[in-house]
Amino acid sequence: MEYKYLSKIKSPEDLRALDASVLPALAEEIRDKMIRTVSVSGGHLASNLGVVELTIALHRVFHSPEDKIVWDVGHQCYPHKLLTGRYDRFDTLRGPEGISGFTRRYESEHDIFSGGHSSVALSAAYGIAEANKLSGSKNYTVAVVGDGAFTGGMVYEALNNAGHSGKGTKLIVILNENEMSISKNVGSLAKYFATIRANPRYFRLKAKTENVLNHIPVIGRRLAKALFNLKTSLKNRIYKSTLFEDMGFRYIGPINGHSIPNLTDALLGAVEADYPVLLHITTVKGKGYELAEQNPEIFHGISAFNIETGEKKLSGVSFSDTFGAFLRNAAVNDKRICAVTAAMALGTGLEGFQKEFPKRFFDVGIAEQHAVTFAAGLARGGMLPVVAIYSTFLQRAYDQIIHDCAMQQLKIVFAVDRAGFVGDDGESHHGLFDAAFLNSIPDITVFAPANFEELESCLYQALYKAEGSVAVRYPRGVEPKLPTDYKYMGGGWQCYGDDAAEIALVTYGRCFAEAAAAKALLEEKGVRAKVVKLAQIKPVPKEAVKCAMGADRVYFFEEGQRFGGIGETFADKLFKYGYRGAYRNTGVEGQFAVQNTVAGLLKLYHLDAAGMADTVLKEIAL
Repeated sequence: MEYKYLSKIKSPEDLRALDASVLPALAEEIRDKMIRTVSVSGGHLASNLGVVELTIALHRVFHSPEDKIVWDVGHQCYPHKLLTGRYDRFDTLRGPEGISGFTRRYESEHDIFSGGHSSVALSAAYGIAEANKLSGSKNYTVAVVGDGAFTGGMVYEALNNAGHSGKGTKLIVILNENEMSISKNVGSLAKYFATIRANPRYFRLKAKTENVLNHIPVIGRRLAKALFNLKTSLKNRIYKSTLFEDMGFRYIGPINGHSIPNLTDALLGAVEADYPVLLHITTVKGKGYELAEQNPEIFHGISAFNIETGEKKLSGVSFSDTFGAFLRNAAVNDKRICAVTAAMALGTGLEGFQKEFPKRFFDVGIAEQHAVTFAAGLARGGMLPVVAIYSTFLQRAYDQIIHDCAMQQLKIVFAVDRAGFVGDDGESHHGLFDAAFLNSIPDITVFAPANFEELESCLYQALYKAEGSVAVRYPRGVEPKLPTDYKYMGGGWQCYGDDAAEIALVTYGRCFAEAAAAKALLEEKGVRAKVVKLAQIKPVPKEAVKCAMGADRVYFFEEGQRFGGIGETFADKLFKYGYRGAYRNTGVEGQFAVQNTVAGLLKLYHLDAAGMADTVLKEIAL
């Protein structure tokens, strides 16, 4: 479909050349393009629909990339991509070799800072602003931060630091509030004054008044100070809180985030302020698509869907669903069980637990560090906390896992969702580091189930059998297809195939399905193989190592980082026990995995059945 205005925009300069009267029509075209694209590719839709007018206003007022716009997380950057020369490639969104669903520095000069994780944009933007100041640049830096990110402590660390930078710091922070979580009590008088304060003429008059008063002999400075105190007192009565101004920012807002004229005036006013500015806007998540407006949580991150009905085109029970159902059932009989998550109740399968046990459910917001230490406090108080966090986000709480959990030998269960490749969300979201970093922590047990039955068994062992802190890691999506003759026997490992086989394929988690298929491929070539399947990857079961020692060649396949991973630990134990055969370890080696489908990534890293079999056959042929 060809769009009258959007198709002609190759850069922000083309946007600035448009007459203001056509901008509402452009906004509708952007929304239509995003809905059509995401219905096929999947992605973050609701958040992007909510920032269309803001993005247009930003690129009308500022000159990217000289003025730098930093998007927190980056999952609201689709309009930005459409307005910065990527319209022609937008249909490749989240696909192999396509454009990313997040900001990526390598993709465009307009993507200033690569995104993926929350609450970081303000810190990065302040650093850029200070670098500009040091180099003498007069350009502005803008950080766009959603209200959800304000549940993360890093935002306040950056606010506290940046607010003290004072006059001449060309930093604008845009707080995009789309959940009515901050300004519920702001009335009509506050909105009236917000409109006045957003006008650039207000800041020019304010600066001139201060300059005149300060030059009046004897009483000028006292008059200026008295006027400032009076203004602050009045503002306190109207707004009830001056948190941001107390931290050193000039506050403007709240502003209607769907009015391009109001946003343009507010941004021009922020430029006139000549101090760090916090611009508070209100938007509707999912704006312009009724189904997304009604169900913003579902359309926050969604797979391919039917535009007319909103129904997902692919469905099925997932590992997350299975985890949520198990924990809900366990909590019926065990009043100690508490569920903790970091703004991911829906994504981790905990919405049912939340409804059934609201007093034992804790969503701490986007604050993974706090989530883990809070869970440690629950455990110290006699509860049995289960912390459900995506692998990529658990990285943010590494210190807390070490110091507040494992070191104190507290009983906490980590449900590590999205372990391994996650596919189209790309390098910032793959769960490829948790096995390696958890492997380095003493006094912690880690399970990696291969299917739903094993997931439930591992969760039970984590809750009631294993001591201290325990992690159960599992992939995104549905259950892999396992061989019909395979039966899980419980415990930390088992051998699938002939124990006397000369080739041993060792693996864990989702890769077991691929290794079992590789075994069949090898046997078709006349090569006998067995699969040593680990359900417990830390500590590695001694019996599993001894089973592998019976083979002439051992191949470890790991859907994670090879360096520091489980394969290296397995090799260490294998050779300490006196193994004299050949050993090969295959995993993701020294790089960030690219954006692709899970199947495509397994193939790329030789972790699919064909790749595993080919690895063995090539070495045997040498």
